[in-house]
Amino acid sequence: MWDYSDTVKEHFYNPRNAGPLPDANAIGEVGSISCGDALRLMLKVDPANETILDASFQTFGCGSAIASSSALTEIIKGKTLEQALEVSNQDIADFLGGLPPEKMHCSVMGREALQSAVANYRGEEWKDDHEEGALICKCFAVDAVMIEETIRANNLCSVEQVTNYTKAGGGCSSCHEGIEEILAKVLAERGEDFKPAPPPEKKVPGKLTTLERIRKIEQVIEKARPNLQRDHGDIELVDVDGKNIYVSMKGACAGCQMEAATLGGVQAQMVEALGELVKVIPVKATAKFAPNTLPA
Repeated sequence: MWDYSDTVKEHFYNPRNAGPLPDANAIGEVGSISCGDALRLMLKVDPANETILDASFQTFGCGSAIASSSALTEIIKGKTLEQALEVSNQDIADFLGGLPPEKMHCSVMGREALQSAVANYRGEEWKDDHEEGALICKCFAVDAVMIEETIRANNLCSVEQVTNYTKAGGGCSSCHEGIEEILAKVLAERGEDFKPAPPPEKKVPGKLTTLERIRKIEQVIEKARPNLQRDHGDIELVDVDGKNIYVSMKGACAGCQMEAATLGGVQAQMVEALGELVKVIPVKATAKFAPNTLPA
């Protein structure tokens, strides 16, 4: 259970300014319902002085996403567009009395929605810049530009912090090296040294018993579940047949655009944990013994 402040709980159970804003003249949309949190921010702006007269939101996501969206609308009402653009994701978190580290990405999404809405009002095409940088985290589709900007804006200094703020690195962990390279670059510009966490010692696996093998498979699945559950998805172990591990993707993960990448990340962890080549197969894609399975 996350440790939420009373203010977060209040804005979750009684969100301010939730719902459509019929006379909105600025709309910003970020995120994806199919892959997790999504936010639509609507503003009513006075053309005479660009003051935000009213603000409303519609969101799909966890309690922190709802609370962060509610807080954002309260913060920006009465401000000019330029003043509103100065609001940072940390300002949103501070307004709420803090957010759990694992939920800071919700405040980042609020700031991006605001930037999108202002661009919409001004007739500009807003780009989150994520498509302009190399894709670092394939599990959550986070690129180098977003990671670097978030590190700079929030003075981050570890892979764990980057994961909390952007989700990058929260899946299969194969992108940690790429995140560390970006951290090293930004910290060097600050005159600081980046000290990566020491890698875990790798032990040469011996021959596993059937029970030990099943337990390791279950441990990998359980490790992957929290990050997927945050986005209203889940993964469950269905069956193990030799080198073929059958899983079921649930909720938002079923049919998600990033499903293949997520399964690939889980499969990589399975291979490392078991010390053997295995294939992770979604149940919906096969009648169990499909042609593309690995021979036992």
